Amino acid sequence: MSHVGVGPRAVMRSVAFLTAGVLAVPALAGCTSEDPSGKPLAEQDVAAAARASVSDGGTLRWAVDSVPDTLNAFQSDADATTTRVAQAVLPSMFRMDETGSPVRNPDYLESAEVVDTEPKQVVVYKLNQQAVWSDGREIGAADFAAQWRALSGKDSAYWTARNAGYDRIEKIERGANDLEVKVTFSRPYADWKALFTPLYPKDVTGTPDAFNDGARRALKVSAGPFAVKKVDTKGDQVVLTGNPRWWGEPAKLDQIVLRAVPRDERVSELVAGKLDLAEIDPETADEVGLAAGLRDAATGTPLMGPGGTPAPGAQGRSAAEALRSWAVANGSDDEAAEEEVLAREKRREAEAKARRRQQALSGFEVRKSLEPAYTQLALNGADGPLADERVRRAVARALDREKLAEAVLKPLGLPAEPVGSHLALSGQPAYADGSGALGEQNAKEARALLADAGWVPGGPVKKKDGEEAAGAEKDKKDKEEKDGKDEKKSEGDDDGTYIVGEDDKNKDDKNDDGGNDDADDAKDGADRESGEKHSSGKNTAQGGAPGAYAPKGTAAPAGAAAAPLAKDGKALTLRFVLPSGPGSETLRTVADRITDMLKELGIGTEVTKVPDESYFKDHIAAGEYDLALYSWPASAFPATDARPIYAKPVPAADGSLNVAQNYTRVGTDQVDQLFDRAMTTLDQKEARGLLRKADSRIWAAAGSVPLYQRPQLVAARENLANAGAFGFETPVYEDMGFLKKGAQGSRPSAPATSSSSSSPSS
Repeated sequence: MSHVGVGPRAVMRSVAFLTAGVLAVPALAGCTSEDPSGKPLAEQDVAAAARASVSDGGTLRWAVDSVPDTLNAFQSDADATTTRVAQAVLPSMFRMDETGSPVRNPDYLESAEVVDTEPKQVVVYKLNQQAVWSDGREIGAADFAAQWRALSGKDSAYWTARNAGYDRIEKIERGANDLEVKVTFSRPYADWKALFTPLYPKDVTGTPDAFNDGARRALKVSAGPFAVKKVDTKGDQVVLTGNPRWWGEPAKLDQIVLRAVPRDERVSELVAGKLDLAEIDPETADEVGLAAGLRDAATGTPLMGPGGTPAPGAQGRSAAEALRSWAVANGSDDEAAEEEVLAREKRREAEAKARRRQQALSGFEVRKSLEPAYTQLALNGADGPLADERVRRAVARALDREKLAEAVLKPLGLPAEPVGSHLALSGQPAYADGSGALGEQNAKEARALLADAGWVPGGPVKKKDGEEAAGAEKDKKDKEEKDGKDEKKSEGDDDGTYIVGEDDKNKDDKNDDGGNDDADDAKDGADRESGEKHSSGKNTAQGGAPGAYAPKGTAAPAGAAAAPLAKDGKALTLRFVLPSGPGSETLRTVADRITDMLKELGIGTEVTKVPDESYFKDHIAAGEYDLALYSWPASAFPATDARPIYAKPVPAADGSLNVAQNYTRVGTDQVDQLFDRAMTTLDQKEARGLLRKADSRIWAAAGSVPLYQRPQLVAARENLANAGAFGFETPVYEDMGFLKKGAQGSRPSAPATSSSSSSPSS
């Protein structure tokens, strides 16, 4: 579940440093002859078909998360459905290709290029001569100029979300003719292709009143293959219909109905025949995939289960269980027989219902790819233990990112490779794996960082009057006290010694005062990793107490908890905040694994699950967390779009901290400068190099740790073409439709998944 959804590029990306002279960032992969950007890890999966194979007419019922509060993509409450509508009904000068790169949209542009750089950058757009608004007026310079004025930031009467790029424009004027638009910039702007997508008519952007309220619930004028027929808030749907003035390839569908359906209700709507296309969770994908599998021609029963295993009988009953049921129902014990007869009747009804459900889902298939977004672990560096860069780096280096990616993606048959960049995804031009600036997973070095920061295993944990000891488990309040000196433990709750077969945990400790000659060893960190000393100071060398002890230097088994870390009488315990909604199971699974990885270092976690609606606003944006999982969308324009996410927070006039979208509160002037330079150079190769340097420094600061590219699972009717899991590419709405009888769409081959035996990557 994305808590920072993939919204329009022009709207704030809303959901998810190096100390100078301390760390030298390694040479970037971009300096070699091999292109570090690689290829997209997964193709789009849309059942691609030629237009000639697609029938004319029909209605596509498409599940979305919400009916948008506004159709103006440049307002702060715009969402993913706003984007979907805008893509279908408004001009876009550029669209995304299969690598997430901007390409000219020929339906609107004949060309667009930088014609001057000195003394000012000048871009000339040559518009398609057929391009007109739905009211018959030509698309032209007046529309470009009105949108620039609305988004420039110079007039506060316009309620805009941001003005990135538009604030660098000096003037817009008509070119050599009505089809040319000349844009002059006051400052160089590398991401100029990000502008005017979408483009609104001057009727919407010409005045503050029109901009603020004129396009919230209706778009009277549009210029795409579809137009907005109605926004039905009571019916929870947006209805799009074909635009009769559209000059491009005519839309195959008569209508697209975007229906707001909660994620946990989508499978029921699919079964009821009320949806044709819906993004779904892994559990629903399993059910749809099983229903669509090989089945008996006479009964419709699946022949094989997931992974090629024989499908179980109805309700999962074996032949032996069925035989026993028959015997009881026909036995001499009348009471037992009657109960079994009733139970068998209930099972038959349930089985019949399951068959109907399976039959209804058999007309769907799961289309899957990787979403242009990644999930990260955010580390709040504002205060607490994570304000220390060494602690953040230790936490980051405790993570086996490859195992985390495999846990999410491998069961889905998708490539399970950890994301190596904060600013781009594999296949995008700016991508390069910069994780080497942080270092690979290494528990020994992570412990050394923590020790350098003063966090040592088994340190005493002080307890204030009326309070539990730091790091205590809140649900262990009824734990029996012993001599008034026992301490409650945080997660990671062993005492630092790996002892084979120790059963007597409650033996009196005759050395509670720690007054032995080994105390000095504890101070200088001797034998920390071998775990040879209890936090109490009791010597556990072989022969010192009953039980079998591993020899000195023997590593604890993988996954074993380490001694809890403490400093100044306080245990190292981090607040891990997670969403509690039904669509967040994957995040909670990942969080469990991260918790276990941190426990191996002696780092405790206090997991708090909060309602989805408050997760981002009240916790992430408010900074009320230490660790959190959320997603950021990828961008074709990272110099512009990623800067607010990683910019150094600055004090506001009222004394508060202005973090923009940098919810980790970690940033440096150096990173900001690299973004600024990348935003102003028109040399694409130079810009990519600057962005990769910025990414390396973001890695080194360990404010956030990219984990995996999000899976994109979509249930689609088998005869639906050119729609599904789009990956990086912008959907082509006019080509969507239902296949003619006998026609088939093209599906990608199964992607290669990473080997479970490959070495860990950080």
